[in-house]
Amino acid sequence: MLARIMRSLLAAGLLCALSLTSCSSDEPSAEDTAEQVAEGLTAGELPPSAFEGEAPQAAYDEIVRGLGEAEPTVEVGEVSEDDTSAEAALSWSWSLGEQTWEYESSLELTNDGEAWRAVWAPSVVEPTLTEDESLAVTTLTPERGDILGARGVRLVTERPVVRLGIDKTQVSKKQAPVSAARAAELLDVEPGPFVKAVKGAGDQAFVEAIVMRPGDAEMISPSYYDTPGAVALEDELPLAPNRDFAAAILGRVGSATAELIEESEGRLRIGDVVGLSGLQARYDEELTGTRGLEVEAVTEDGEPRSLFTAEPVAGEPLRTTLDERLQTKAEQVLAGTQDVPAAIVAIRPSTGAILAAANGPGTGGLNIATYGQYAPGSTFKVVSSLALLRAGVTADDTVRCPDSTVVDGKQFENYDDYPSSELGDIPLRDAVAYSCNTAFINARTQVSEAGLADAAESLGLGADQDLGFPAYFGQVPPPGSETELAADMIGQGKVLASPMVMATVAASVQSGRTVVPYLLEDYRPEASPAEPLQPDEAASLAELMRGVVAEGSGAFLGDVSGDVGAKTGTAEYGEPGPDGSLPTHTWMIAFQDDLAVAVFVETGESGSSTAGPLLEAFLS
Repeated sequence: MLARIMRSLLAAGLLCALSLTSCSSDEPSAEDTAEQVAEGLTAGELPPSAFEGEAPQAAYDEIVRGLGEAEPTVEVGEVSEDDTSAEAALSWSWSLGEQTWEYESSLELTNDGEAWRAVWAPSVVEPTLTEDESLAVTTLTPERGDILGARGVRLVTERPVVRLGIDKTQVSKKQAPVSAARAAELLDVEPGPFVKAVKGAGDQAFVEAIVMRPGDAEMISPSYYDTPGAVALEDELPLAPNRDFAAAILGRVGSATAELIEESEGRLRIGDVVGLSGLQARYDEELTGTRGLEVEAVTEDGEPRSLFTAEPVAGEPLRTTLDERLQTKAEQVLAGTQDVPAAIVAIRPSTGAILAAANGPGTGGLNIATYGQYAPGSTFKVVSSLALLRAGVTADDTVRCPDSTVVDGKQFENYDDYPSSELGDIPLRDAVAYSCNTAFINARTQVSEAGLADAAESLGLGADQDLGFPAYFGQVPPPGSETELAADMIGQGKVLASPMVMATVAASVQSGRTVVPYLLEDYRPEASPAEPLQPDEAASLAELMRGVVAEGSGAFLGDVSGDVGAKTGTAEYGEPGPDGSLPTHTWMIAFQDDLAVAVFVETGESGSSTAGPLLEAFLS
């Protein structure tokens, strides 16, 4: 019996020797331990039992602290081993914002007779790291794309600025709020929020109060520089040629707000320069480009050593059609309209390119040039004339122009200084030239219900288009009554338009086709009116507009060079004044060779006396 038992034990021992998988212990292999370490590195929590000696968690945390919240993905590659030692290849992949840093390191392992354990060293994290080095990442800011104008002129590009504020390294903690309040007063900045920001900033911080162009900064009181801690730092920002240049359209840039950072889902960070309004905000991602970064090995005293660099990718330029000279001229012409909203829009009829879209200082920063919504008044008679031409009326046909006319109990009149010599039965061309309201109202019965809207669409008014920026194309809704149709015929009632779309009407007349305006080279939609404008129709309208200049309400433009046609307009709005009269919007549209212009002043006396001089100054 004993012999049989011995033979069984020997057989079992031989079997175990031949088949380790079936008789070995459950101790982890070197690869198992390497996998455990890789999982811990990925999670940021190193398992103490997997390492030889003291747990390396604190050492690891110190090495990667400079990478912020970035987390790696670590995977085990090839593992080579002998009886007591092994080496595992580790593949690292760090997601650092918009960039990925990838490399390999080695993990040494040793078998102490009981288990495989990893040997800690900084080179586990990065193969060249030494004991006194840690990792740090620096963001490389891309060059922001410029906003270009006609002929590739750089409208918005990097220009010098001066950053004014309190440098807390130059002032005591007690003095800092006092200096902040004084600086705010001298810089005309609201003191409360600035003082609070200075109090809450770190001892090494520079707290910005305002950014100015160098010329504006020169006007600051010398007392500012006598204020403890107040400094002026030179820098650059993407800016237009001057502070007001197309500001409501181009927009502005500045530091990313907390709200924008939160909404960006990680795209923006504290300190980023971003678009805050206008085109700068709408196309911020394209203009910003892609940030780069540099990862370095750093020590407390030595020079940093570069480990990985991803160069930033510059932002794409945004190409517009704005003509710097014409935009500047339009803004100069509007400079005197501080007390009333006003705008000028200029379009090239042959292409539809918007050359100028200027908002006067009285708009309070609003973009009424392309997005204002106002009754166009008698400038709309160009549209009404097209509807009449399509109904069979010619420029020489007679229309009735009395002093006043009544529709469903409502009385309509001509403007106060309408020439009495042009009353009675007059040709349509004279009704346009002198802007007879009653003639167009009396002719309303010859226009079909859809005729007015179709005519408007043929001239570019009323059909919305996506131009890539805020643009209002106007409306000509179906009239709800005879009275409303009468008002619509003279550009009141429910008819609305923007200065941009009224310039489009003039451009369509001059070009002989339905023009769709555009400002951005990547947004050039095609016109698709239900009834396209025909060349002969446009030629007739152009002759009517030339008649306004030759002998009518736009005769003051007679000295302006080139092929010039125009139309004046006023439109009542709002509440009656003390004398019972309503305030009036004033308009004037015109073409001059390959240029179409609309001028709008929210409140004035008449198109010829209020908007007219601005138009003449722009065209001259």
